[in-house]
Amino acid sequence: MEESFEITLQIVLAVFAGISAQVLAAYLRVPSIVFLLLFGILLGPDAVGVLHPQLLGTGLEVIVALGTAIILFEGGLNLELRELNKVSTSLQLLVTLGTLITLLGGSMAAHWLAEFPWPIALLYASLVVVTGPTVISPLLKQINVERQVATLLEGEGVLIDPVGAILAVVVLNTILNDNPDPVVAISSVFMRLSVGGAIGAAGGWLMALICKRTNFLSFELKNLFVLASLWGLFALGQVIRSESGLMATVVAGLVFGAASVPEERLLRHFKGQLTIFCVSVLFILLAADLSIASVFALGWGSVFTVLALMFVVRPINILLCTWNSDLNWRQKLFLSWVAPRGIVSASVASLFAILLTQHGINGGDAIKALVFLTIIMTVFCQGLTAGWVARWLQITSKQATGAVIVGCNPLSILVARLLQERGEPVVMIDTDTQASQLAQAQNLQVLTSSALDANVLEKAGLASMGTFLAMTKNGEVNFVLAQRAAEEFHPPRVLAVFPRDPKSHNSSSNPKVSQAFVPDLQIKTWNQYLNDGQVKLGMTTLKEPGFSLQKAQLQALMRTGELVPLFLERDEKLQIMAADETWQVGDRIIYLLHDPRPSLLKRLSGASQSTQLSLEKLPEVEEIPMARLSQFSASDAPAP
Repeated sequence: MEESFEITLQIVLAVFAGISAQVLAAYLRVPSIVFLLLFGILLGPDAVGVLHPQLLGTGLEVIVALGTAIILFEGGLNLELRELNKVSTSLQLLVTLGTLITLLGGSMAAHWLAEFPWPIALLYASLVVVTGPTVISPLLKQINVERQVATLLEGEGVLIDPVGAILAVVVLNTILNDNPDPVVAISSVFMRLSVGGAIGAAGGWLMALICKRTNFLSFELKNLFVLASLWGLFALGQVIRSESGLMATVVAGLVFGAASVPEERLLRHFKGQLTIFCVSVLFILLAADLSIASVFALGWGSVFTVLALMFVVRPINILLCTWNSDLNWRQKLFLSWVAPRGIVSASVASLFAILLTQHGINGGDAIKALVFLTIIMTVFCQGLTAGWVARWLQITSKQATGAVIVGCNPLSILVARLLQERGEPVVMIDTDTQASQLAQAQNLQVLTSSALDANVLEKAGLASMGTFLAMTKNGEVNFVLAQRAAEEFHPPRVLAVFPRDPKSHNSSSNPKVSQAFVPDLQIKTWNQYLNDGQVKLGMTTLKEPGFSLQKAQLQALMRTGELVPLFLERDEKLQIMAADETWQVGDRIIYLLHDPRPSLLKRLSGASQSTQLSLEKLPEVEEIPMARLSQFSASDAPAP
């Protein structure tokens, strides 16, 4: 009973420490592996001494194997095949030629600098050919680099993990079997990759088919079915050919992710949560199992080995593998800088240290120590500076553009057209077929369906859009739609037209949702104005001197309901106006103005132009001088 309690306590400590490290890393916006390593080492036998992973025995190996399977499946699931096509040649070279370059360069560095025997040096190099997706993915979410670079790094991290693990097993078998035929070793690699790929492709297709056809399964049961299936595929691959299970999980994730399974987004969330949990527990346990004395015993030669891997081998790797690509020198330099190692290197190194010791071969502890030193140096050096390097190289991705607009009415169609004419993607959603046809007649992309369906929002591409705008005629529905979009898709800006009644929903109850345009916008009224041609599209820039007066004049018209600011253009970026937006000097305001009196419209336009709305060449629309607006006061304007 006491022994079982000790094991339970070890698991509980690992989980608590791992999740605490994740929370702290999220708060400080640094890679989580930094605190996972620190917490694991501090809790281990060489420091505080409360965490002893060796008490788990072979259970540690089981936890590592099953956790790694989940991590790789989730990595394959999140790979965008359409994006991979843009970098496919470079990615193929990184997984093949790049692996060979790192294997040779790493082994030479370990032999000449760390003075490892050639077999042990080769085994070390095979363990560090991988760049862990568990480190890369969170890092890229934080620094937000250009999509082409991010896809290449993510693809390399996911696809090279099983290749590296299989290569390491082949090298280990070579050492244990006293140098077998090289042809046998190479064929063994391809056999494991082929077996794993075939099992993963068939299993991923079957999982997707079952999830599509079995409507009687609840969402929760589908999640568990996918989890059981991926573990089954992993075990099947291991049974048929050892170490092919890792490849099976990656391919299964790729196939399943490309199958457009209903509720796939929620499945991704579930697998993402499992991955965070597995990474947290595994890193804590493996870091606690590390002997700090063995790391210091390596000497300065091991430090030089890792530096050579980072600053010599990796740049050569990127230079050769992206030679004919369309990547610029800034992107290549960033790829050369970012190659942190992760959980697969740590877990396989821990396992190999045990196997080498069992076979009476020296060097197992040294390999494990050097692999962890590689993880520590690459994570702390590259992980903590990646954001600064990306900004210095100016390869951070531009702010997300485009909008998903719910509700096809004259005012929303106007907003959509203005965005589209600025070159931004726009997708509209409405359940009304007739309203959808009106929008389609304006060459707008429309989905005739309910925006309450998350699959419809996903089909509209909300995950990659910059703005979500709900502006149906029902304010309460708009707010609910905006809430769901903010919680499930997290677009940068979420706007809705909803009432300001204190008894109803308001933006204070959900700070992620902002009121669009002005408080209490009367959509029906403005739609009627548009239908009757009683509007004028205007654009003005707030300048000094007179900024305060200009702003006050515009806001006075907004309060009377005669003016609706549609867009704010700042720093050459156009965005839909939020009601709580703070205007600044230099902002350009694009607005609609209403007044049925022809004389007032004539004064405002400064010419005898038609009151019909003109959309041609919006950026070059003649600016309406603020002096003309000052010719009348707010009291002169008609009440809304």
